[in-house]
Amino acid sequence: MKVIEVDRCQIQEWYRKFKSVSIPTIIHQLPQSFIDYLLDSGTLQLPLSISNEDALPNRVHNLIDELDCQLTEKSDDEDEEPPPSFPDLELQIKKSIEALGGAVFPKLNWSSPKDAAWISSSRNLRCTSFSEIALLLKSSDSLVHDLGHAYDSCCDKKESSRPSSFYIALRKWYSSILPEREFRCFVRGQQLVGISQREVTTCYPLILAERGGIQDLIVGFFKDRVRMKFESDDYTFDVYVTNDGRVKVLDFNPWAEFTLPLLFTWDELEGFNGEEKQEDVELRVVERRCGIRPGLKTAVPREFLEAGPGSGWEQVLTKAFEELQQQQQQQETSDDDH
Repeated sequence: MKVIEVDRCQIQEWYRKFKSVSIPTIIHQLPQSFIDYLLDSGTLQLPLSISNEDALPNRVHNLIDELDCQLTEKSDDEDEEPPPSFPDLELQIKKSIEALGGAVFPKLNWSSPKDAAWISSSRNLRCTSFSEIALLLKSSDSLVHDLGHAYDSCCDKKESSRPSSFYIALRKWYSSILPEREFRCFVRGQQLVGISQREVTTCYPLILAERGGIQDLIVGFFKDRVRMKFESDDYTFDVYVTNDGRVKVLDFNPWAEFTLPLLFTWDELEGFNGEEKQEDVELRVVERRCGIRPGLKTAVPREFLEAGPGSGWEQVLTKAFEELQQQQQQQETSDDDH
């Protein structure tokens, strides 16, 4: 894989060519100061909003108060640093959110902060303000790939493993989008060699019934709209198939092991030589409950997926138990006084 193949999958590169068959998106170049803020692991504060918007709902504030989750402690006489502020960027994003109907989901050059959905009050990527976007971006581990490791797997990478500029794409939020109608397409030698259901944690009988028609729609879309416009020989792209038979391109990804193969394996995909007939392309979907593949979609931090000693859950439960004991002791003391 070469750097140019990775660069072609950046949304600011491909969106202009596929705007008519994608979802409405507005793209802004990010200032270096905001990139530095995202990369600063020591900065836990959210930016100061000029609109007085607060991305943290009450439940999060209460959880921090109840468990006393202080990641850093400062003495009384230590001056606290003022929170960062990005007024120009906030104004640009606010206008774009309004232009896109009031709700968007964010994405950097390649990745969206899906792994941070757990911290959102809506438990998804829907954002209505700059503060909510900043919360998701700052809480995401997957964006570290974009910010510092985008070219790690490239055979011709230069000294830097990151692009010279970063962008944020604000994509219109549709509450009516159904996850079962998203599909990942695998292209080898400029030939479509496989299609996989994107959501592999659930079985959808309706998709099974429509499989043949959906496959024909995607194959036709690739031939007519994608193959002659996207320059790489090997890549993947994600699409959404609407109930009325329209196909919308959602994303492009490099042909690389860090791109999830979903219901295929990379060994299978690497076995294709790009000479397969398009009518023989296989669309794989979850056909029964035992075919579900767990672990490919999570909405909590990785350390919370373990339940053993030292895990995130153990730390939270231990802290909660200590708090409960303290409350009980205080209650007993109060009862004795009376």
